[in-house]
Amino acid sequence: MEYRRLGKSGLQVSALSLGSWLTFGKQISDDVAEQLMVTAYDNGVNFFDNAEIYARGQAEVVMGNILKKTGWDRTSYVLSSKVFFGDGRKLPNQTGLSHKHIIEGCEASLRRLQVEYLDLYFCHRPDKNTPIEETVRAMNLLIQQGKIFYWGTSEWSAQEIMEAHLVAREQRLVGPVMEQPEYNMFHRHRVEAEYAQIYKTVGLGTTIWSPLASGILTPKYLKDNPEDTRLAMAGMEWLKNSALKPERVEKAALLNELAKELGVSLPKLAISWCLSNPHVSTVILGASKVSQLEETLQSAQVLPLLTPEVTERIEGILGNKPAQPAF
Repeated sequence: MEYRRLGKSGLQVSALSLGSWLTFGKQISDDVAEQLMVTAYDNGVNFFDNAEIYARGQAEVVMGNILKKTGWDRTSYVLSSKVFFGDGRKLPNQTGLSHKHIIEGCEASLRRLQVEYLDLYFCHRPDKNTPIEETVRAMNLLIQQGKIFYWGTSEWSAQEIMEAHLVAREQRLVGPVMEQPEYNMFHRHRVEAEYAQIYKTVGLGTTIWSPLASGILTPKYLKDNPEDTRLAMAGMEWLKNSALKPERVEKAALLNELAKELGVSLPKLAISWCLSNPHVSTVILGASKVSQLEETLQSAQVLPLLTPEVTERIEGILGNKPAQPAF
């Protein structure tokens, strides 16, 4: 397993990590969740991602029980959670990035995960109703209290991230270290273009999600619409409508043929493509079966196959390379 620094920080995270969105506490049994975590850990994965909203808190409960059962050395893994959406409750102050919800949300995640601190704590979305200074101060307080080690953002614009850094600098507080954006062959602009200057100025680390574009970058959607996938889950119609577009399926079919030429699977090609971006700190893998995870954990082995010629062929299929900003 390769380990990469999280931005300019000294923290090292495995290039491949394991996430719990839509699976832990919902799509899969607790036994399968345990098998996935053990498989990941045994293969060198040291970063496990979670959030207060995943399965309305149950994903954290499941992961916490597994961590307690395994008894892994706490210094050997990096654990995250996210705050904004809450755990399903919708009364005032039970969501958002107010000082109150950030502090209470962190305490609740620590209880569910059964740990004394979180290595990474993300603001899951920007909050237009809370002054950025209030959010930065609350995160800084949690760092001072030793309840979190690093804080970051998820799906924030470059402008919003820089606003947080400016406030932190002016108030002598700790700014965000990492961002968790969607990044895959079909979703590129933010990671490759919008954040380009931030990598240079503040050294942003990225823990990317959806490297397989919600499963479109796998062979399973090339022939029919399988029923045992996340896109078929109740309540996920919004994701299916945005992900399962005919033009994406057509491009996935062409990429699948290229993967066959290279002697690898489409998922491994797609994940290795993400890994080839030097600004990606870690690629968060999702899986509902151990066999899926065992396959994608081998993705780094495909990196040597991404020659300039192969990369050019991929770009020819995708036709969506973002224009780089002129600084």
